Amino acid sequence: MAHIVELPTFGDHRGVLSIVEKILPFEIKRFYYIYDVTCKRGGHRHKKNRQALICVGGSCEIYVHNGKDENIFLLDKPFKCLLLDTQDWHTMDKFSEGATLLVFASEYYDINDYIDEAYE
Repeated sequence: MAHIVELPTFGDHRGVLSIVEKILPFEIKRFYYIYDVTCKRGGHRHKKNRQALICVGGSCEIYVHNGKDENIFLLDKPFKCLLLDTQDWHTMDKFSEGATLLVFASEYYDINDYIDEAYE
């Protein structure tokens, strides 16, 4: 099931630094970011791809259903990282103005990896 991990974060008078290193349970093969969102995104799960989501600015909500459990995760701090497993059907919604969602993926893009049907 999806869960939040807190990234190692260090701050001083110069600002704050969060690190994504040796914390993801997969090798990063692809990353992308989503911004200027005007409607709900996602609505799928994957056969192989695992993901890590970080809202690096602003906030958004991630709805997750793994076939048994349903959760809504609020990503509102850049040190909060949501780990999604392949079985986690998810949508991304309620983006605040100026929000940017960074996504790390374990696989390269493959349209055949997507499962669009939601769990019942």
